Amino acid sequence: MKQALHLKIGQHLTMTPQLQQAIRLLQLSTLDLQQEIQQALESNPLLEISEDDTDTDIPVHLSSDNQRELSTEPSSNDREEVVEHEAEAEHDWNDQIPEDLPTDSSWEDTFQHQSSGSSSDSEWADNENDSREDTLLDHLNWQLNLTPMSDADRLIAEAIIEAIDPDGYLQVSVDELMEQFVAQFPDIFSDIDLDEVIAVLHRVQQFDPPGVAARDLSECLSIQIKQLPDTLPWRETALKLANEHLQLLGNHDYKALMRKLRLNEEDLSSVIEIIQSLNPKPGASIASSQSEYVIPDVVVRKVQDQWIVSLSPETSPKLQINTQYADLIRRADNSADNTYLKNHLQEARWFLKSLMSRNETLLKVATEIVERQKDFLEMGEEGMKPMVLHDIAEAVSMHESTISRVTTQKFIHTPRGIFELKYFFSSQVNTADGEGASSTAIRALIKKLVTSENTAKPLSDNKIAQLLMEQGINVARRTVAKYREALGIPPSNERKRLL
Repeated sequence: MKQALHLKIGQHLTMTPQLQQAIRLLQLSTLDLQQEIQQALESNPLLEISEDDTDTDIPVHLSSDNQRELSTEPSSNDREEVVEHEAEAEHDWNDQIPEDLPTDSSWEDTFQHQSSGSSSDSEWADNENDSREDTLLDHLNWQLNLTPMSDADRLIAEAIIEAIDPDGYLQVSVDELMEQFVAQFPDIFSDIDLDEVIAVLHRVQQFDPPGVAARDLSECLSIQIKQLPDTLPWRETALKLANEHLQLLGNHDYKALMRKLRLNEEDLSSVIEIIQSLNPKPGASIASSQSEYVIPDVVVRKVQDQWIVSLSPETSPKLQINTQYADLIRRADNSADNTYLKNHLQEARWFLKSLMSRNETLLKVATEIVERQKDFLEMGEEGMKPMVLHDIAEAVSMHESTISRVTTQKFIHTPRGIFELKYFFSSQVNTADGEGASSTAIRALIKKLVTSENTAKPLSDNKIAQLLMEQGINVARRTVAKYREALGIPPSNERKRLL
């Protein structure tokens, strides 16, 4: 085969490192972006955080060369103030030193000990201990340590507490616990009695929270009812319902309940109200949960009947080029140090440019979303308009993939709460006027209808579909059922109440 050279003209997209960096920063969440900025500050000496706090509410503005003019050298007046403060501090220090000290005196005898390991460290340790949330297991063990018991009963109580799940229920039967005691401690529990284990279980069931260490829901509710005041009306009837007829209550068979408890409808409603005031998962009130905090990227506020969209100043620190290092590059020699600074200066400028591009894109997309969803800001979920990624991409002249990156894990703070930008995108459902309705708005309408329904005769899915049809929204019964389940609303037979 003969070799030859051929010229071919074509176009292709090249992903430069700068473009890759801009795309990566664009899809980062606020927390990930802060970590990325911190890594850039640690690796690039040309980048630094601006110490100018006079414009904390003003977005970062970068000049054409991505530098902000900021003098880092103290002025002559500042130097004089520093010298004066140092002189005053030295004078005060000399006044505190006694002229004559005994030869056997120690430092602590003359001066108060104020090292970093004294009050500050102890206070920090106390704050650190106070900030740690106790689990249900810690809470129960703490009460066990305050309860007088024999060594054998304490071992039984510790095993019972270890077998309690986060909801507060005992996951092991009493017989299994007794077998476990005999197997682990044959010398102590060789002649253990089942009643002894049950007696210790009853003592643990008196711990806080009420209802803990119960073996089933019926026992959990019974323990809580027994701790209510004896003078509470219908207390004994509620206890009987929890022990004997809880299944009928779960099935909403109120007629059978009224017949077995010999109550009329009004009295049965009072008994059920006591049951509903109890906690079916007592351990959930003690179990620690790590709170997750969201820092909004965009803030929306209404000023003189106009919705103003701005970037949150807390999303990222204000960065700038270190002017001292940048001035050193002007020597224009070819030394290794100068080449090192030039390379990092270029990286710093690209990083700042990528950050500025990210902020501009985020602000442009958020502004277009707010413009289309003004009714949501004014009316709530019922005013949500149907919107997809293609609509925003076409309006801001960007690709849908870019809009997807911008709206993922980016949050907006509105007068109605903090939402992810993805929240404002929803599918469209046909309406009688042909304009279409958002699925989010339909879910809000379903929730509103269920909230205002007659609990004695709750609305069925078919009835809800008919009511939506009267409002011009054409949805099928199965669509209503799907939205209802997504909202966590039970079917009509489970929503039925006496009053």
